[in-house]
Amino acid sequence: MIEIGGTSITAINIIIGLIVLTLGRQLFWLFVGCIGFAIGLHYAPYLWNVQSNLLLLLLASLTGIIGAVLAFFFQKVAIGLAGFAGGGFIALNLFYVLGVRMEQIIWLPSVIGGVIGIFLLFFIFDWALIVFSSLTGATMIVQAVNLTPGVKQIVYFALVIMGIAIQAFWYRKTPSVRE
Repeated sequence: MIEIGGTSITAINIIIGLIVLTLGRQLFWLFVGCIGFAIGLHYAPYLWNVQSNLLLLLLASLTGIIGAVLAFFFQKVAIGLAGFAGGGFIALNLFYVLGVRMEQIIWLPSVIGGVIGIFLLFFIFDWALIVFSSLTGATMIVQAVNLTPGVKQIVYFALVIMGIAIQAFWYRKTPSVRE
């Protein structure tokens, strides 16, 4: 568990995961920001050889803020970026949750998931956003807790179903994000 000034990144991931899991469609800009944060947190140690936990958190926060600003001011660009980033993040982590290891071509599920994500968000925006944010939130939560593989899969799919159900309930009561 990574500690930063007494705050656990595990707790941060769980909180952000819960927000994305339940409010991803209603707060599109926040969903994109959380995707940016998750990607920054995951890839910063590899891209910039970050050793400091505080610097890691700052870089992840910066990528999240960039994503949120893009979503707020440039929605079409943000939809494409969120679709690609979310689809790639979900595909890669779905392989991980299911126990599939692709050490040599780890980028392949990310690219395929990213392309699928772009098309889904552009053509069936609201429902794709509900499913994407539920999958992303569940992924963030499951990654943050230490569970056995079998339990991890059960918890993951239960969280996805819960997120979709909650957001579908809110979807019937509110207008589309794009309206």
